[in-house]
Amino acid sequence: QVQLVESGGGLVQAGGSLRLSCAVSGSIFSFNAMGWYRQAPGKQRELVAELTKGGTTNYEDSVRGRFTISRDNAHNTVYLQMSHLSPEDTAVYYCNARKIMSWGPPLDSWGQGTQVTVSS
Repeated sequence: QVQLVESGGGLVQAGGSLRLSCAVSGSIFSFNAMGWYRQAPGKQRELVAELTKGGTTNYEDSVRGRFTISRDNAHNTVYLQMSHLSPEDTAVYYCNARKIMSWGPPLDSWGQGTQVTVSS
């Protein structure tokens, strides 16, 4: 089975930075896309950043220019570098790996989540 393990969450002051890591069992190129999602209390889970196998990125509007998704192929790790953090970024952040199937819906794998709390 696929395992995704997030790390790097914690408490940070507004304006500060954090880097989240997602360690993937096996090659990240086994998947069509890697992504970071987040879910705040009372809100739906939303896509924060996505990185496709081909290198295309896209970001949620509120994080564009502040967050950067990247990958380390040698260590099968995906990162989310977060800067200029605000309390609005407080959420549980989840790593996602998506594999497109020839038939049927895509197969999504999820990490356990890591808490990010931004204080004012």
